[in-house]
Amino acid sequence: MSQAKYLYLSLLSLGLVIFAVILQQVGYQGVNFLPCPLCILQRVGYLGIAICCFLAAGFNPFRKLFHGLAALSAAYGLSVAGRQVWLLSHPETSCGIDPLETWINQFQLAQGLPWLFKADGLCSAKLPAILGLQVPEWSLLWFTCFLLFLAVTFFKKLPK
Repeated sequence: MSQAKYLYLSLLSLGLVIFAVILQQVGYQGVNFLPCPLCILQRVGYLGIAICCFLAAGFNPFRKLFHGLAALSAAYGLSVAGRQVWLLSHPETSCGIDPLETWINQFQLAQGLPWLFKADGLCSAKLPAILGLQVPEWSLLWFTCFLLFLAVTFFKKLPK
């Protein structure tokens, strides 16, 4: 895969995190989308993809390694998003108070960058749909696209 494609994937992944922060800070249809613990974990997946793709673009000798790590980040994000979509369709399984929230909010990143990493919302909260899908459903779709693209291109011959 070319250096430009890695940079595009990195920017797309960062763009999705920026969009999530805009939904959190500005809102949509008068509702601020407070991130839940699973949302924060998905942001970590997107940032993992962005960082690994950026490093793959910059370090040609380690390109396959970073490509593989980006695919693992996408698989991780896919599993977290899948769990959240499942919770949305089974809200009765949520107790309301998520112990994961306390754990995530104790990290230095959550305290240093609360606008990006602090979990405040409920994982099973139904928020306004964006173009017909809930945010976790969009996230599941994007992680699936990232993972498929990264998996297919992993086995292609590297350009010289």
